[in-house]
Amino acid sequence: MSAWKSHLLGFKNYLRLEKSLSSNSIEAYIRDLGKLISFLEVQSLEIQPQHLELKHLQNFLQWVTELGLSARSQARLISGIKAFYKYLILENYLKNDPTELLDSPKLGTKLPETLTLKEIDKIIAQIDLSKAEGERNKAMVETLYGCGLRVSEMVNMKISNIYIDEGFIRVTGKGEKERLVPIGSQALKQISIYLNQSRVHLDIQRGFEDYVFLNRRGKALTRNMVFLIIKDLAARAGIQKNISPHTFRHSFATHLVEGGANLRAVQEMLGHESIITTEIYTHLDRNYLKEEILLHHPRSAKY
Repeated sequence: MSAWKSHLLGFKNYLRLEKSLSSNSIEAYIRDLGKLISFLEVQSLEIQPQHLELKHLQNFLQWVTELGLSARSQARLISGIKAFYKYLILENYLKNDPTELLDSPKLGTKLPETLTLKEIDKIIAQIDLSKAEGERNKAMVETLYGCGLRVSEMVNMKISNIYIDEGFIRVTGKGEKERLVPIGSQALKQISIYLNQSRVHLDIQRGFEDYVFLNRRGKALTRNMVFLIIKDLAARAGIQKNISPHTFRHSFATHLVEGGANLRAVQEMLGHESIITTEIYTHLDRNYLKEEILLHHPRSAKY
């Protein structure tokens, strides 16, 4: 299996240098390919990557199915294998792609949890502004919802990347890709209050001077800390939904689509590489419209 190790090393470099993927994403790809290699070893198949055929891959999928791997995990597995063979073709290691006819299992569309504007206001109302971290938490929630940021993007926000006059912030997303995101007046106002009234009193640690959101020790907030803050606020607001920082991102996108925003514009703001990812919010919108029709249309009303 030495050829596999050699190609996997090249694949890792390709993902890091050409695709700019994070270390976690790269390791996930390699782990999934490791499952394929394990299958070949269990089956005593001394097959090099260039000689693998569709039938071997189909047998592999049957094997992982029998092991109890979920359809969603299988879909991710297939995605990784396809990416590996795409790399081998790009590097001219082979001409025919054995994964071309490999089908992914059908997945039901799992619509993300969203909040109404009233629920968001209820969550914000739970923030105790008399506490030192109150203004920070309010600015944080306003930014999550007002810009549709991933939690990792928010905790890494820099003061130098806020363009107040232009009404934009520069965000570093997945794969270290930067994008400009419009920021509303409410979020800007709350960030300004936090920076000028609360943050100035912190003993800011070296290296964290430019970070917007800091903890009590003057260092950047962690994603886990933001998660706990949001969970606590949602519980205090009496909201029974499964809420996380990402819920505000979903709500941001859903409210834009419901309001008639262009899907391409929403894609740009969210930093989605493919518009297919963004299209889930059109499903949310259709469900919303369906509910409205069933509730209000005279021919749909239930008696």
